[in-house]
Amino acid sequence: MGALDHLSDLFDCSHGSSKLKKRKQLQTVEIKVRIDCEGCERKVKRAVEGMKGVQSVDVQPKQNKLTVVGYVDPAKVVARVAHRTGKKAELWPYVPYDVVAHPYAPGVYDKKAPPGYVRNAEDPQIYQLARASSTEVRYTTAFSDENPTACVIM
Repeated sequence: MGALDHLSDLFDCSHGSSKLKKRKQLQTVEIKVRIDCEGCERKVKRAVEGMKGVQSVDVQPKQNKLTVVGYVDPAKVVARVAHRTGKKAELWPYVPYDVVAHPYAPGVYDKKAPPGYVRNAEDPQIYQLARASSTEVRYTTAFSDENPTACVIM
């Protein structure tokens, strides 16, 4: 296909445009738009469906999210939604790729703490430990070898 495109460019008769147009790539554009009701949902969907290059439109009203798939420019899609609907539209806010949760919490490890102790930091696995209820404690202590009179059923 590349050779055929090259030959067609050589024998092209349109001398007016010397720049080659860049082809837009298929991409998914996710937009944050406030969607209050079904009418707003239809309005937002209709604003984008008529655009050139749009292949599919998906509206998720509970998340206030509009997803557009097609050969479109994200800035143009946002501008069209904002203009046609009169609502504030912005690209979906993503967490940057290089932001990673680090185990270092600022202020926790600034001063040397005693061994086995970290100030102002909670152990994330402490909530996963099971707490014994009062009935469980009674059952486990009822059959103890240390107290021979605790259990009289034998």
